[in-house]
Amino acid sequence: MTSNTVSPDTKIDLTNCDREPIHILGHVQQFGCLIAVTSDWLVCHASENVEAFMGRTAEAMIGEPLADLFDEAGLEKIKMRVQQLDSGDAVERLFGVALGEGEDGRFNVGVHLAGTNVVLELEPYSPDHRTDYTSYVRPMIERVRKAKTVEELCRIAARQMKALTGFDRVMVYHFAEDQSGEVIGEAVSPNIDSFMGLHYPASDIPQQARELYKRNLLRIISNVNEKVSPIIPERSPDGGPLDLSMSGLRAVSPIHIEYLKNMGVEASMSVSILQRDELWGLFACHHYSPRVLPYEIRSAAELFAQLFSFVLEQIRQDTARLLRSRTQTLHDQLMSQLAGGQSIRDHFSTLADALNSVIENDGVAAWVDGEFLTLGKTPSREDFMGLLRFLNTSAGGRIYATDHLGGVYPPARNYTDVAAGLLAIPVSRQPRDYIILFRQEIARTVSWAGNPEKPITLGPNGSRLTPRKSFELWQETVTGQSAPWQAHEIGAADQLRVTLLEVVLRMSDAANQERARASERQELLIAELNHRVRNILNLIRGLVNQSAREARSVAELSDVIGGRVQALANAHDQLTLKNWAPASLQGLIRTEVDAYLGRKADRIDISGPDAMLTPTAFSTLALVLHEMTTNSAKYGALADSSGRIAIETLELGDGALKIAWKEMGGPAVQAPDRKGFGTTIIQQSIPHELSGTADVRYMLTGLEADFVVPARHVSAYGPSLAPAPSSASPRASDSGQAGLDKPALIVEDNMIIALDAEDILIAAGATEVHVCSTVAEALGVLSENEIGFALLDVNLGSETSEPVARELFERDVPFIFASGYGDSSALNARFPSIPMLKKPYDKSDVDRAIQEAFPAN
Repeated sequence: MTSNTVSPDTKIDLTNCDREPIHILGHVQQFGCLIAVTSDWLVCHASENVEAFMGRTAEAMIGEPLADLFDEAGLEKIKMRVQQLDSGDAVERLFGVALGEGEDGRFNVGVHLAGTNVVLELEPYSPDHRTDYTSYVRPMIERVRKAKTVEELCRIAARQMKALTGFDRVMVYHFAEDQSGEVIGEAVSPNIDSFMGLHYPASDIPQQARELYKRNLLRIISNVNEKVSPIIPERSPDGGPLDLSMSGLRAVSPIHIEYLKNMGVEASMSVSILQRDELWGLFACHHYSPRVLPYEIRSAAELFAQLFSFVLEQIRQDTARLLRSRTQTLHDQLMSQLAGGQSIRDHFSTLADALNSVIENDGVAAWVDGEFLTLGKTPSREDFMGLLRFLNTSAGGRIYATDHLGGVYPPARNYTDVAAGLLAIPVSRQPRDYIILFRQEIARTVSWAGNPEKPITLGPNGSRLTPRKSFELWQETVTGQSAPWQAHEIGAADQLRVTLLEVVLRMSDAANQERARASERQELLIAELNHRVRNILNLIRGLVNQSAREARSVAELSDVIGGRVQALANAHDQLTLKNWAPASLQGLIRTEVDAYLGRKADRIDISGPDAMLTPTAFSTLALVLHEMTTNSAKYGALADSSGRIAIETLELGDGALKIAWKEMGGPAVQAPDRKGFGTTIIQQSIPHELSGTADVRYMLTGLEADFVVPARHVSAYGPSLAPAPSSASPRASDSGQAGLDKPALIVEDNMIIALDAEDILIAAGATEVHVCSTVAEALGVLSENEIGFALLDVNLGSETSEPVARELFERDVPFIFASGYGDSSALNARFPSIPMLKKPYDKSDVDRAIQEAFPAN
């Protein structure tokens, strides 16, 4: 047998057991024999005791075909089962298979794979045992299903397993997070001491054994005193021993044998209890005399443990579901009770009581928006601030819980009387806010099966470990710790975190109306804004590229691009006012007419029902109507003093929208010699983007066009906004320069916009222009210069221009605002008489605003 050894100089502790190669010990127990075959069914390994079962020595079998050793029909049954093995951890079972002559030639067979080998484990068959092992289990499961709690389930299951297997002691052994174990269910024979409630250190079960428990669910030791049988040959031709990970006959490490002997146990069995593929616990069975358990009973025990795991999971889920339901009810109550709260202080006691109804605690403290609140037994503010810094080093956005605060944060050892354990619930991002539950110290007694700290000495197995020999009750008084936080309590806290976050943010928003939006919504808005900005930038780039191809001068290119971008901006403003809901077509027409035609706007007649367009259709038609309007002003009916335009809207039978454009009374019209980008927009935008139609006709009496927009882009029809011709105030560009003739101030934090605004004010007649990017800089200019007019950007990044506006207002200096937020700006409400420019703006927009700021002009 091979094993790792420990040097005499090595520190003796149980972690050395992790080196024990328990899956390749090279021996099997005596209650069965093992035969391993190659993929072509030649014997490559056999246990030495095979002669007692098959009548032939192991040496004589090696290299022989298995067909020469087994009955043909029995071998075919085994081969069929091998085909059903779907993984390296699967085991197939056959009962009463005839491999030789007579009753002595019938065996129970376990079949599994070990690398490229097929491993057969043979045990004698007895006709006295039922082979339908599921019949053993059915009544057992019916009994355990009646349990309502995990504790009750484990008590019933221990009794059922004892009745099935006949072991003197059956324990349900549960692993804690630190991998130590506790007996939480037990059934024992008369005159045997109880182990119920005893704890066992994690070192009692080495890590590699725990991993095997997850693969091979049942492990039996029939007699700790018997001599085990070696596997022949010890190593295969490739030099490695046979892997016995899935073997039911596998021999046992001498360390574990000594462990059992120290407990007085002569036979044992363990069956794994898994939850979501993790080792939750074991059925640990002890017998105080040798015990060979039939394969049928072992199979039934394994099946029972698997079904027990399902019932356990159901009870745990039911408990969690009940707690989630209580937590949801609490959520609804908090939302209704705290709906009108102005601050967390107003309702802190309500929050604390609500938390206490779900998670027991001795005190609650909160740190929200820099405010420290407490209820019950909690650390002082000074101690709490240090604790807060410690919590800020933990992972953000997660529940943090410990029942031994002093163990992870040494300063807390000074106040274990109020805070030996804590559960911290983060309710914001950086800087972090918390609601923290505290539990006081509880001095408790833990009963161990022997002293878990007792040194371990070298023993009779050479330079190997001797497991602890004392399993007498050893009690440890634990101080500095609180009652542990249960998994369902931490789960409830995590669920309540969302509720508390919502409550805290709601209260904080009520107290601070300028507070930033919740971070999750910010991310969504930023993503949406990024998407829209990219689309707008791509659209503008396309407008620039296409417009440049037909412009004959830089000035013409500037006017064309400016007009088209302004058309998009006007459409965007109207959609924004409606929160991106469907918007009015006739409102779009009138906006375009008023913005670009000035006094000529009254020469356009609009008739027919109004149509509410989706945002996509609205933006597309904004460009089309802009091109139609500007072309008419340059070359069509509005190019002279007598022409008119009739625009009629109609609802077609299928709900589609028809827009009929007809020009009359203007100069003679002829088709253009070449097709420019503006013509492309008119003729192709609606068909390409909306799947509609565009029909443009260059009649001698005036241009005519019919546009059809499919019904899916029209949300509703309504009455005409106004059947009378549109009226508009003249554009500033129609009446000449604005005529400032004064020094001007521009406050704008974007350099390109500021330079553009400077050019506009100089063109408007400003004698001097001061450009500032901050409030401090602007106030400095005002203190040293006589300013006659100002253009103020509302939002300057980290500040607003309100202080500058107040100073100008007190000096009676005319000024105008500019903002991308339009009428939603708070400054617009504080200075209702001040004109508000919407970005993007051009010279005509600024000129009109100047005229409005100087009504006497």
